[in-house]
Amino acid sequence: MGRGGHRRPLDLDRDRTVLLFFEDVEQDTFFPNDRRARRALRKVYHSLTGGQRVTGFGVAFGLLERALERLGYRVVVNDDRLARDNPAYPVGIAGYPHVLRGWTFPNPAVLGPGLFDHPKLAPRLMEDPRFRLYLVPSAWMKALFDRTYGARCAVWCAGVDLEQWPDYASAPKDIDFLVYDKIHWDRAGREASLVRPLLSRLEERALTATVLRYGRYRHEEYRGLLRRSRGMIFLSEHETQGIAYQEAMACNVPVLAWVNGYWLDPQRSRFEAGPVPATSVPYFSDQCGETFAGPDDFGAALGRFLARRGWYEPRRYVAENLSLEVSGRRYLEHYRSASP
Repeated sequence: MGRGGHRRPLDLDRDRTVLLFFEDVEQDTFFPNDRRARRALRKVYHSLTGGQRVTGFGVAFGLLERALERLGYRVVVNDDRLARDNPAYPVGIAGYPHVLRGWTFPNPAVLGPGLFDHPKLAPRLMEDPRFRLYLVPSAWMKALFDRTYGARCAVWCAGVDLEQWPDYASAPKDIDFLVYDKIHWDRAGREASLVRPLLSRLEERALTATVLRYGRYRHEEYRGLLRRSRGMIFLSEHETQGIAYQEAMACNVPVLAWVNGYWLDPQRSRFEAGPVPATSVPYFSDQCGETFAGPDDFGAALGRFLARRGWYEPRRYVAENLSLEVSGRRYLEHYRSASP
């Protein structure tokens, strides 16, 4: 991460500098900038308790920084002076919505990753001529946001670091399925109607399984379980991107994913009268594994998965579509498009 210091006007091709502004979940409460102290305390707390130490928006932003740096760009974060000294130079704005509070910079801007869960939370946002593009992480999200933001909406997803998530295809395996449980809503009902029937079906076929609950593990534990697993069952109502299952695919662990087909977030009814099509695996192909809609067709999907397990190439899919380099190049295309 760099700081400012340029005296002459910035030029993207010459200086290879990307100006980004980011705010995480904390907001100022008692005095200006006290959010930084509370952010530091949150990290200490989670490091001691083993909880999630980085927000989802924080993860995506960190991967964006690494992707740009991997391509040889200097990333400058939250440098007000450098942005003001270069008013025609594009900036990226990411994180939680309060990053936009009191925004006074004249620079052309690309918004995202992060910000709003639904465009109706800020329906007139893209009427601001400074805001050139709003980035969403997947095609189903773009379809949702297009209704409000139209042509100013584009897709960008965070990349997966293939060096941090290596190929475990040849590692010794003693777990048939790592069951990644990210079910949020109607927990008790889903346990009874989905999770337990799937585990019973695995037991009937003498397949070993280890259940991992979202938010209750460290990356080191997850990486170690992926190394030992022949496959992963991914249980999530929907994903805007789905970095966790993509990390599994990067490790060459094929995925058997539950895809109910809709956005099940309870807040949907605040904004939408009818169902919203969605998926839990927005980046996926037959290279990566199989999907199933519910317990009724799980058995058939499991049979297909076991029959083709040696054929899948999920790491190749990630390398071609979701690597840091691919992600960085895509962001730069959007960033350049914001230039006057």
